[in-house]
Amino acid sequence: MNFLERLNSEVLVGDGAIGTMLYAKGVSLDANVEHLNLVRPELVLELHREYLAAGAKVIETNTFGANWTKLSAIGLDKREREIILRGARLAREAAEGSDAFVAGSMGPLVRVKGDERELSPAETTEIFRRQALALAEGGVDLLILETFTDLGQILCALTAARETGLPVVANMAFLENGRLAGGADVERAARELTDAGADVVGANCGAGPLEVLGTIRRMARATRLPIAAYPNSGFPEYVNGRHVYRTTPDYFAERAAEMVGAGAGLVGGCCGTTPEHIRRLAERLAGLRPAVRSVAAPVVPAEEQREAVAEVGGFLARWGKEPVVTVELDPPKGFDCGKIIEGSRALKAAGADAINIAENPLARIRMGNIALGHLIQQEVGIEVIVHVTCRDRNLLGLQSDLMGASLLGIRSILAVTGDPARIGEQAGASSVFDLNSFTLIKLLADLNTGVNALGNPLGRGAGFAIGCAFNPNSQRMEVQAERLAKKVANGARFVQTQPLYDLVRLDEMLERTAHLGVPVLPGILPLVSERNCEFLHNEVPGIVIPEDIRARMRGKEKDEGVREGLAIAREFIDAVRGRVGGFYLMPPFGRYEIAVELVRHIKGK
Repeated sequence: MNFLERLNSEVLVGDGAIGTMLYAKGVSLDANVEHLNLVRPELVLELHREYLAAGAKVIETNTFGANWTKLSAIGLDKREREIILRGARLAREAAEGSDAFVAGSMGPLVRVKGDERELSPAETTEIFRRQALALAEGGVDLLILETFTDLGQILCALTAARETGLPVVANMAFLENGRLAGGADVERAARELTDAGADVVGANCGAGPLEVLGTIRRMARATRLPIAAYPNSGFPEYVNGRHVYRTTPDYFAERAAEMVGAGAGLVGGCCGTTPEHIRRLAERLAGLRPAVRSVAAPVVPAEEQREAVAEVGGFLARWGKEPVVTVELDPPKGFDCGKIIEGSRALKAAGADAINIAENPLARIRMGNIALGHLIQQEVGIEVIVHVTCRDRNLLGLQSDLMGASLLGIRSILAVTGDPARIGEQAGASSVFDLNSFTLIKLLADLNTGVNALGNPLGRGAGFAIGCAFNPNSQRMEVQAERLAKKVANGARFVQTQPLYDLVRLDEMLERTAHLGVPVLPGILPLVSERNCEFLHNEVPGIVIPEDIRARMRGKEKDEGVREGLAIAREFIDAVRGRVGGFYLMPPFGRYEIAVELVRHIKGK
């Protein structure tokens, strides 16, 4: 019988963790597990045979992360096909002469750290297609998609996997309350995977057997397809430098038997499970048949209409009525906030509408801008725009800090990806980049509707005015305009640009972005000397200074340089007054008095 025929007539036992066990066998924690197919194939073969000896009837290839996005990050992308083929053939060799099936393992793609470019569905499908075809060529009996948390991505993987003609198991790793990262619940995931042509649907990983059991019960009522369950061994505990999983094989096997009773027909293990877990599982499930299930008629809930709360910040309420001016001030490098408070007061008196506070610009340590922004709003009474980067916090930390910002009365956020930590001054600091500017904007928009990234209710909306950055100095303005359109679609409601000195560039930017209907504040960074001008033009990404402006700054230093830089800035502002509704000022070196002069000029004071 083939795989699906066997699955319909008996409960099949899968294998357990691969990565956990290979590390337990002495592989270095910084080694790439899939690369072991080439450099230590005997170790991989040994593990397959241990799971078969324990009673597994479905063993998985060591190819979970053998895709371009993961392998390219460590310089192994050129060996992608070789790694996959060898992984398939090692599992095939182990299963030779047995009645066990070989499943080609495919895991999710990862985002390249710091890269804002999103792979299109076609590109995503093509990456999975290469993996699926290589697994099929290597002789697997079926394909198993596992640990996906993004419904769109697993649907791309499923499209590619089905092209092989092999049976496809589609497992997702559900998060809190049976939701995925985009907010979809178990029932919706089961329905969409069923409709897309999966042969088996299921859940793997998660917080442990009990949580996966609840997911399987819900999934079994939402689809008539066979169900797979691959829970991990509970939460790991860090003991003596190692992560230790506490779930015993007996407990694991008992919960697995309940999963079979709930409808699962293919049961194995994920992180932390060992051959001993699988041995007890095989003993406990011996002779069982898949449970008879009653599938409820699908009830698709009406799309919940969630109102965004206060998406327009106070400073934007004046847009179109008077010129709006925001000014960026640098947070202090220490605890002394005197200068930025003084500057904020002077700028408020001059007529500025909001103060921008960057977050560790150029990856250099400064005071946290959320707490500082709260202090400025309290002591000065001027609105702040807090810049939030994706570099320093993971998805969990970002959500917590943004909720805290809302609690403290921060109402305007500028979402940026952030400079990578490696360019900064802190040796050993690493970049996180769980999100990029596009997905951070989406998260902020979700918080505005009163839900977190999992779609769980928060009790109220965050009330953020969401801003984003735009680089008008790019050689391909049309690409930047497309990126901005995506940011606006995700929830951005105002735009602040990189410094502009070229009127032709500004006009093209306004023409290409006019249809988006969001306020665009061109960046104004006054020059202060020839040296400053040449540094910005030659060394700072995103800044281009035309030759005529550079010529005007030649030989200008100190007070003369400041006067000429202010003159250039005033001329630019006057030339575009009728075409823009406001400006984003960036005084150099924290010299807020330069911005005060420009604010007064713009406001006519």
